[in-house]
Amino acid sequence: MGGGECRSNDYGAATYWDARYSSPSSTGGSGGGRGGEFFDWYQTYPALRPLLRARLPTSSRMLMLGCGNSLLSEDMVKDGYEEVVNIDISSVVIEQMREKHVDIPQLTCNLIFIMDVRDMSFFGDETFDCVLDKGTLDAMMCGNDAPHGASKMLEEVARLLRPDGVYMLITYGAPKERVPLLYQAGCDRKIKLYIMPTPGYQLKRSNGAPLTETIMEEVALTEEGQLPPDYVLKDPESHFIYVCQKSDAANGAPVKSCSQSHNGMHMKTNQISVD
Repeated sequence: MGGGECRSNDYGAATYWDARYSSPSSTGGSGGGRGGEFFDWYQTYPALRPLLRARLPTSSRMLMLGCGNSLLSEDMVKDGYEEVVNIDISSVVIEQMREKHVDIPQLTCNLIFIMDVRDMSFFGDETFDCVLDKGTLDAMMCGNDAPHGASKMLEEVARLLRPDGVYMLITYGAPKERVPLLYQAGCDRKIKLYIMPTPGYQLKRSNGAPLTETIMEEVALTEEGQLPPDYVLKDPESHFIYVCQKSDAANGAPVKSCSQSHNGMHMKTNQISVD
């Protein structure tokens, strides 16, 4: 998965992911988290850290959609995040993650669940401060039930978020592909967009030298929720990060803007009404 293309696999099916996480990395392609090999799609925590720490307080109760065998949750709790709940449709990878994290209290088996993101009824309404999605919506858009399955997932995300909660979507999908999905979920959204070149592109630009800082650009969307007409991607394979905030308007309160200061960074965020 990646590069903006869907292949013939049903990425929304547990059987596909169980087989992938069970198979040796030497078969059916290289890497990608096969055979218990821990792997991060798209971007790693060190690359995402400045944005995560600026937007998401470490005391937040977080839900990681489709955790796979990524190191993201582990790196976050090692960096001070207090509670990260992980879910994935694959029973194989959940068992792998439970074994790996047995000595990390914030990632015990009580916080790692086998679950389909299209039905998260195990959790009550307004349970989480933040929902993190690194590639899971992309996988749902490549599933056999797309786009219905993706819409169901987004409806569940809106239900689970507390007022002022944040949905952070990390995806290869450009605004013309992803913003309509967010709108169609029944949400009135003002979205913050950040664009990051792929790690490979950044490494090439540095002539192979170790990266000392991550390239991340905030881009203001148009009123229609699209990229400015004159905007040109530095890296055609760039990753897009959408930060969507749920407001008290979901409970009938007026929409307002709020300012938050996290770890010394003062950032103004837009309230987002979720019906």
